[in-house]
Amino acid sequence: MAYLLYSISFCALVVGTILYLTRNHWLHLLPGQSHLYGGLPGSFAGDIEAGLSSSTFDLSANVEGGDGRAGLDNEAKAQILQIMKKRRMRFDEARRVYMEQRFSANGIGADGRPKDPKFVSFS
Repeated sequence: MAYLLYSISFCALVVGTILYLTRNHWLHLLPGQSHLYGGLPGSFAGDIEAGLSSSTFDLSANVEGGDGRAGLDNEAKAQILQIMKKRRMRFDEARRVYMEQRFSANGIGADGRPKDPKFVSFS
């Protein structure tokens, strides 16, 4: 009986390892998998439909004017959509958080001034 238990455990371990190592080949076939980066909109109309517009950041003038550009920056769109999804925020709040993260990464404080201790400002 113990031999059967060990055999089943070993087989389950081998199958689990094989499934883990080959997950890139079959994971997309499972239902309910959402790929955030694969479905990014490619135009201003698509950006509006994805929720990347608001009264303070209005893209409807671009659509009405027939703007042929590809829309907003793909990297920024992906990060903003990720913030909106993870933190359950609306577009304006997610855009503010994204900009604060970018400012911080570039050495700029929340008030818009550089964090450099050698910075001198004459106002």
